[in-house]
Amino acid sequence: MLSMIRSSRPRRSPVLRAVVTAGVVALVAGCATLGRATFAEPMVELRDVQVVGLGIDGGNVDVMLSVYNPNRYSLDATRMTYRVDVDSVQLGNGALDSRFVVPSGDTSIVRLPIRFTYRGLGEAGRQILSTGTVNYRVRGDFTVVTPIGNFTRPYDRTGRFNTVTGRGQ
Repeated sequence: MLSMIRSSRPRRSPVLRAVVTAGVVALVAGCATLGRATFAEPMVELRDVQVVGLGIDGGNVDVMLSVYNPNRYSLDATRMTYRVDVDSVQLGNGALDSRFVVPSGDTSIVRLPIRFTYRGLGEAGRQILSTGTVNYRVRGDFTVVTPIGNFTRPYDRTGRFNTVTGRGQ
């Protein structure tokens, strides 16, 4: 009787299972590839630097980044890593794990808290005092949630910061 019960079930072909699995994998890979091809990188620019505290050894600054979204959909950022260099000296780095949204075709300002030491600034500090401007580089990566999947993408921007106007160039 047991053999009759077993034989009455339809048998699933291992070949059919393999074909269906391969099709699902190909579909997911194709969507991810298409998604990456249609995803335009956000544009990051140093907007402002605000001193929030000074001490004997150094201080704290808030670096304001302008993040522009060229995509046709909002970018829901879940994480952003960063490293800020002044001339060739690292001012600070870290990760921002608080969520922020950049609407389609719009710009959002993201605040990055940075602790620095005077000794670490060295020549860059002297250049700021003598010329009022300094070269900067800000880089890292974003993790964003989009309608076509999650992406972690790098960004890297260089420019000059004018301490008189308090603006990046």
